Amino acid sequence: MAKQLRGILSALATPFDRQGQLNPGALRELVDGQLAAGIHGLIPCGSTGEFTALTLEERMRVVEIVIEQANGRAPVVPQTGHTSTAVAIELSRHAQRAGADAIMVVHPYYEPLSLDEVFGYFADIAAAVDLPLMVYNIPSCTGMNLPPAFLAKLAQEIPTVRYVKDSSGDLSQISELLYRYGDVVTTFNGWDTLTFSGLALGSPGAVWGAANCLPRQCAELFELVAAGRLAEAKALWDRLWPVQHFLVTEGYIASVKAGANLLGFAVGDPRPPFRPLAPDKQQALARLLEQAGALEPGRQHQAAASRA
Repeated sequence: MAKQLRGILSALATPFDRQGQLNPGALRELVDGQLAAGIHGLIPCGSTGEFTALTLEERMRVVEIVIEQANGRAPVVPQTGHTSTAVAIELSRHAQRAGADAIMVVHPYYEPLSLDEVFGYFADIAAAVDLPLMVYNIPSCTGMNLPPAFLAKLAQEIPTVRYVKDSSGDLSQISELLYRYGDVVTTFNGWDTLTFSGLALGSPGAVWGAANCLPRQCAELFELVAAGRLAEAKALWDRLWPVQHFLVTEGYIASVKAGANLLGFAVGDPRPPFRPLAPDKQQALARLLEQAGALEPGRQHQAAASRA
């Protein structure tokens, strides 16, 4: 029986070395660090994982490494979406062979699709594998928002569609998914600055790229809300929100990677066309991480020196 997904699922960064190549050792250390901090699940090759800048072979290798390193300690849910249905099926089948617990799938972007075409895309992938499927709705990247009623239809008519990652950034939409369709599909928030709101409204978890640089605090926020300790959770969130706002306004991948490097995870720089966070912005982020309790004062200098 498939594991029920809950808690904070870390949208893992993909570590690269100084030459811009995949860094398997650093990826294994990142997995271990996330799980040691209390993170509840791992999502390789998502948006934070720079999947659009990876080759198919690299995507498969990342998935294999994460599943192997996690070794059953937490669910692994690779993101297997692609602009081609055939390639998405190939990646999904590979994830199943590698031992994934579920898959997260973004629908095609660039060329506009009808909702019927989007439905067919998910139906075709679901028919090709036996894994639970999380629909990844991120209209800022796909150019198309999947309405709550449509997401519910996917879950009602495709048996393995059990989850939604809603990265619409629309709290009203997340609320509708939770309140109107909560008995049909399980919704995870995917927009950083709404994480506390989504959890407080009753979402069973979040898919959260910020976990790369705030893993202990992200896990703690979930545990506090799950225990009904909302005042303590809100106090923690007050310290975390400035980091979330920084990440979503200063270049998400560059900021997450800079934060993870500051924390001691050697994830390296983003791969082109993305660029590293500017030095002054790194210092600003370091101060926010210190205020959030994720980074000891002066630690950023040690982390920077270790990469020199």
